[in-house]
Amino acid sequence: MTEATAWRWLPRAIVLGLFAFVIFGPLANLVLWSLAEAWYFPNKLPSQWGFRFWEVVFRPTGRAMESLTVSIWIALLTVVLCLAISIPAGLALARGKLPWRALVMLAFLLPQAFPSLPVYINIARIFYEFGLNGTVLGVVLVHTLHGLVFGVWITTAAFASVDRELEQAARNLGASALRTFFTVTLPLAAPGIVASAIFVFLESLDEFTGSYFVGAPEIQTLPLNMFLASMGGNYQISSITALILLVPSIGFMLIVERFLKADVLAKVGT
Repeated sequence: MTEATAWRWLPRAIVLGLFAFVIFGPLANLVLWSLAEAWYFPNKLPSQWGFRFWEVVFRPTGRAMESLTVSIWIALLTVVLCLAISIPAGLALARGKLPWRALVMLAFLLPQAFPSLPVYINIARIFYEFGLNGTVLGVVLVHTLHGLVFGVWITTAAFASVDRELEQAARNLGASALRTFFTVTLPLAAPGIVASAIFVFLESLDEFTGSYFVGAPEIQTLPLNMFLASMGGNYQISSITALILLVPSIGFMLIVERFLKADVLAKVGT
């Protein structure tokens, strides 16, 4: 490599290094804190290493695994509720000639458009009047509110990407509209639906603000425990909790990458 070529690659190497630092720097810090049994200022690295806090998290009397079970259960219920709404809504938005279709699609983005804190405070006040505060149902409803943006938009794109000529061929062979939907349309849209379900699951699993205002203290999710550990100065426990939450996020995102193809993504918002 000539000197001119090396200088030409230097800016790219710097940008790539900064990009890697932004991504892996916080992750490396979490790993360090999870293994630090003693770390005092101004030491650059922990003065004592070990897995004592991992044992604290995973011991039978710990709350982490119980909170993780609660979080997974809430996330699964949120996925079921979101799909029950987004599948018929996505089919109608993709195939039906609905008036004000763009405004309807935009309405599902509104929960993401406003600051979450005042929204959840008002939701908590309303839920209190109906006895939903501190219940799994209340937390699931709040998570569904945010999850619908993934459920409806991606499901709509999945149904819009299905080739209508295949459906017409099934109808020409004598299949009813209902049988065509279950044997042709739904299987072809299934990858996009699965991807939307995974996004909803991850959104619910990592959601904190709504869980805090609607569910706490009766409903203890893993993100809520991570917040309480951080506020208490127990950075080892909060770091281990964050790493536990990171595992399903990475695994499911790799699955999403296989399910969400370019032809589905091209239909988002169309």
